[in-house]
Amino acid sequence: MKKLILLILGLTLAATLFAADAATLVPAGNRNVVQPDIPGASSRRTQATNTTFQAKYRKVYALLQNDAELRAKIRKAAAAYGINPLHIVGAIVGEHTYNVDAYDRLQTYYVKAISYLSSKLSFAYDGEDITDFVQRPEFKECTMSDSYDLWECREQVWNRSFRGKTVGGTSFPNDRFGATFFQPYYAGQTFGLGQLNPLTALQMSDLVHKVSGLPELDVADPNGVYKTIMDPDLTLPYVAATIRKSIDAYKNIAGFDISGNPGLTATLYNVGNPEQRAYALKAENDKRRAAGETVKLPEENYYGWLVNDKLDELKALF
Repeated sequence: MKKLILLILGLTLAATLFAADAATLVPAGNRNVVQPDIPGASSRRTQATNTTFQAKYRKVYALLQNDAELRAKIRKAAAAYGINPLHIVGAIVGEHTYNVDAYDRLQTYYVKAISYLSSKLSFAYDGEDITDFVQRPEFKECTMSDSYDLWECREQVWNRSFRGKTVGGTSFPNDRFGATFFQPYYAGQTFGLGQLNPLTALQMSDLVHKVSGLPELDVADPNGVYKTIMDPDLTLPYVAATIRKSIDAYKNIAGFDISGNPGLTATLYNVGNPEQRAYALKAENDKRRAAGETVKLPEENYYGWLVNDKLDELKALF
């Protein structure tokens, strides 16, 4: 009897501790009644190609609707990373609605992937290759073995020590690390079905290697990185891994479970830096709690708002 009582007490205590640590489930749907403002650059890009956001949405929706093989690939990638396929669909829809038009057929992405093997690409700025740049003494603290932690550290060093500054006689632009070193064609460059940028792909390399068994990416092989981004069979695991990281960051850092809200994961896919944003939200909510105020839930941006607004249509695909 005594053992039974102790067992019950132990289970009760465990349940209490679990409840205290459990993440707050973020409700489905949008927190904003109307869509947040769409950036001017996105509007200008769309107008320049004589189309509309609605037309671009319908185009990417048709690609998904008409290609059962693509939907199967999305399901497979989502299952491998323990996420709902709607998270991957949301990222794809958002990117092709507000950034670039989708191709009409999946096969075109494979053709584009092969084309990137024929040109010599480089990750460099002002003649300095990224492999040499990260050997500078400012990066000596970045000794992590995990690719995500390593490139996160290097990005932080860039922001702190180089961005918008002149170092060693070289003037560096006040721009993102990825835009400065990892876009050999033009700024704002992302490619492929998931519109990934090379820096994000490099961050996710170890996770994708572990879960999907794909070869690890090498920053010294830009062509290989771009082929991975462009090839749907290779890029979908990277999209899924990126979303998995966002869900985990918000749960472990900010205490919010966003796994049931594709608009929020789409937002983070769009803006990037999920861990920094999770820490910022946690800090804000710590202040709110201390002041006796209600906590602030994560909110979608214009991009994620569309995904949640169209969620019934997107669910119909599966």
